[in-house]
Amino acid sequence: MIVSKTTQCYHCGDEVSHTAYEADGHAFCCLGCQSVYQILSSSNMQQYYRYNTHPGKKKTEASVRYEYLDEAAIADKLIDFKNDEISVATFYIPSIHCSSCIWLLEHLYKLHPAIVMSQSDFLKKQVNIRFKHTELTLRGLVELLVDIGYEPKITLQDVIKEGRKFSQKGLIAKIAVAGFCFGNSMMLSFPEYFGMGAFEARYSEFFGWMNLGFALPVLLYSGRDYFRSAWQSLRRKELNLDVPLAIGIAVLFVRTAWEVLSTSGPGFADTLCGLVFFLLVGRWIQERTYHHLSFERDYRSYFPIAVTRLGEGGAKPVPLADIRVGDRLLIRNNEIVPADAILLNGQAAIDFSFVTGESDPVRKVLGEIIYAGGRQTGEAIELEVVKAVSQSYLTRLWNNEAFKPYERNFRTFSNTVSRYFTVTLLGIACSVLAYWFLAGDGVRAWGAFTAVLIIACPCALALSSPFTLSAALSIFDKNRLYIKNTAAIEQLATIDCLVFDKTGTISSPSASRMRFEGSLLPHEWEMVRAVCKNSSHPLSRELVKWAGEGSSESLSLSEYREIAGKGIEAIVSDYRIRVGSASYTGAPGNEKGSRVYVSIDGEVKGCFLVAQPWRQNLGLVLGELAKECRLHLISGDNDKEKAQLCSIFPPQADLLFGRLPIEKMEYIQSLQAKGHRVCMFGDGLNDAGALKQANLGVAVSDDINNFSPGCDAILDGRSFVKLPRFFRFAKDVVKVIHMSFGISLAYNLIGLSFAVTGTMSPLFAAVLMPLSTVTIIGFTTVATHLYARKNQLIKS
Repeated sequence: MIVSKTTQCYHCGDEVSHTAYEADGHAFCCLGCQSVYQILSSSNMQQYYRYNTHPGKKKTEASVRYEYLDEAAIADKLIDFKNDEISVATFYIPSIHCSSCIWLLEHLYKLHPAIVMSQSDFLKKQVNIRFKHTELTLRGLVELLVDIGYEPKITLQDVIKEGRKFSQKGLIAKIAVAGFCFGNSMMLSFPEYFGMGAFEARYSEFFGWMNLGFALPVLLYSGRDYFRSAWQSLRRKELNLDVPLAIGIAVLFVRTAWEVLSTSGPGFADTLCGLVFFLLVGRWIQERTYHHLSFERDYRSYFPIAVTRLGEGGAKPVPLADIRVGDRLLIRNNEIVPADAILLNGQAAIDFSFVTGESDPVRKVLGEIIYAGGRQTGEAIELEVVKAVSQSYLTRLWNNEAFKPYERNFRTFSNTVSRYFTVTLLGIACSVLAYWFLAGDGVRAWGAFTAVLIIACPCALALSSPFTLSAALSIFDKNRLYIKNTAAIEQLATIDCLVFDKTGTISSPSASRMRFEGSLLPHEWEMVRAVCKNSSHPLSRELVKWAGEGSSESLSLSEYREIAGKGIEAIVSDYRIRVGSASYTGAPGNEKGSRVYVSIDGEVKGCFLVAQPWRQNLGLVLGELAKECRLHLISGDNDKEKAQLCSIFPPQADLLFGRLPIEKMEYIQSLQAKGHRVCMFGDGLNDAGALKQANLGVAVSDDINNFSPGCDAILDGRSFVKLPRFFRFAKDVVKVIHMSFGISLAYNLIGLSFAVTGTMSPLFAAVLMPLSTVTIIGFTTVATHLYARKNQLIKS
């Protein structure tokens, strides 16, 4: 129905000046907005409009045709993953702008039953969608997004990567506006601060209006994100640091407007502009730091160990960043496929749980494509890379919190402080207001109330934790401890209990010594080597290296399987080969030592005796760690080396042997039940469950592609000797945060001593607030690097 009225479009907020389309009593500016509303209404999704007023974007009138998405060659470039039923695609959607967008894009399954799940990323303006391609084509999915007003940006030259580029243009524009207004308002305020002559006094009222004009764009444009964040926090019934920041900015403007309009004073326009300017500069530096750490860490951080590339010179480990299209890769059991590739050799049984959540292995045939992110669960396979390694895709796997299914109760210092800061601040302000009102001085009551909210604005506190932790994260990276996020650094500082695996963790696989006791014919040697070649376990890798080159590549292998904590099994040339523990291979159970047994067709042929040298200075490392933490060892091996380990570990340490992976996880749970905060060090293979269960899980890697999304950090084996320094540095980093909070608090107390009396001058606020911010930024940066130098993590 067409009606005549002047109003706003219910969907996008544009003015409807002449005619409007109407539905359910709501007016719309065009048929496109009305159509989107009707789509949402028919799916009972009107809640979209409850989060924000006029959240939608006006649909473009131009008709875009998406027939090209029906072409398989083009569609495959947009697909991140695809199996017989499910496809996963990521789209860059520029129109994402508010919480309603997030809500709608994460409820797409209500619009079409073929959509299994969707996750959005507000900062990157991306949505990752998992859908059933048998019921909904890629073209249909894109057209559905277009129909609801969220048209994806699709560029065939670089697929969707252009939309993923890091951009701070919007933030830089806000900084530019705030900086321009700050400089001009400060210049206009100088005569007021330092005394005006007769000439300047005639223009004081004009200067006040000019300052108010400069404060307006800073409030409405540069500082609006703080109000949005504060509002969202309050809607979730939480109090983050943006709440007092938003209160401080709002009160600064109201106080300035009141003084200018009543000609009772110059106001605080320069303080307002300066506060927002410094906050935005801090956010810019923080985002640049986080972007560098999250997206430009190359593979040195998340994936520090190489993948095996096959070439003329044989198998050779190379960094993932060096993998190119056409390279031939060897992927062993339990290793991640780092790039989309075609299966050339071997029987692939791929676990795509990192991508789809389904853990049942998917069989692949020769010539079939295997998508990045899958984990091989059978014999070693050979692949040819057909698509470049996607760092952002593998990083998304690493950051997926689905691999930490249990609830963590850890709260960072900033989160803890923010719960009480706002309440305390408002309590002081209201107390001061009541005191002066009861004293009969209403003007001073208003002045003191606003002054408290202005001077106690936690701008310095809001910057202390991000600057300190981001600097620390970079230092850990340079020392080959690759931590997933900044919160894990604070968690590291609270650990009071350390649990170590033995093989590949406190022992060095690259330096192990091995000998064989028994009898194996030459062709049996080749069969054993062929089986071990498929495993990514450190002992299997060392056994293959020790056995040397052979002709095992020509042997046919089938029914390969690996049981964590027991061993590996396969059929080679009609022989059933088992390599592993005594119980798994059928050997007598009274063996002594770290032995790997071999059985062929049920007959035990002998065993490999593995003497693994401990990591460099292990005794000194454990001795240093024991000063602050309780130490435990839990291993799946037998206890022959218990006497030697008892001399290395402190006397009070618990040493447990012969434990299965599930028993390791249960032991972690028992320690946590006693109130301990546990850090687990393992190889990331047999210890995956324990790493997930621990408060902090650290996978220790030497020379294998050991990608463990369930852990919180990856420690390069070469940096094991630095563990005591890492723990001390983490504690020092928390000290820096606490000290910076103390400095911020000292500034606030100084300011409050003037604010509560209602005598705080604009000059005092204009000097104190930027000074506190600059002091905090400088202190956290310098102190963090000084502590890193003290702990010998950076060179003097």
